Amino acid sequence: MNHPSCPELLTALTEELRLVRGFAELLKQEQRLLTENAIDQLLELAEQKSTHAVQFNEVAEGRRRLLKKFLPVLESSAIQTWLTNNCVQGLALWQEIRSLAEQSQQLNHINGELIQMKLRHNQQTLSVLSKAVNKANLYGPDGQTNFAPGSGRSLGNV
Repeated sequence: MNHPSCPELLTALTEELRLVRGFAELLKQEQRLLTENAIDQLLELAEQKSTHAVQFNEVAEGRRRLLKKFLPVLESSAIQTWLTNNCVQGLALWQEIRSLAEQSQQLNHINGELIQMKLRHNQQTLSVLSKAVNKANLYGPDGQTNFAPGSGRSLGNV
């Protein structure tokens, strides 16, 4: 038997599923861009992710408000049991939402690791370049030669 709030809950779950699918796709796209080093496109994607996350949170909050009327604790297992007993059509939607949310969490973690790897690589590259510039610096800020004794051969020696 369906609970009177079932149609409203089905609408919320359907919208939440649509948004979590979209967010998972954005994370997959982000991962692809990170592995292809398409850094320029990541800024635009970050904005899309942010907008999508806000929408997703709003819809999820609406679903939580609906369920809070019937459940003292909003745990996944309690929601699943309530849906089984009161709105069975929502059960498959809920299970898919949970599954996609877990996948999204894993994708987000992997993407974070990729970003950290790129950041470490960039920091190492900057450090190497900075050291190379300092060694190759023939003149100091005052325009005078910047050689210290024993730092290599002088300009006049072959």
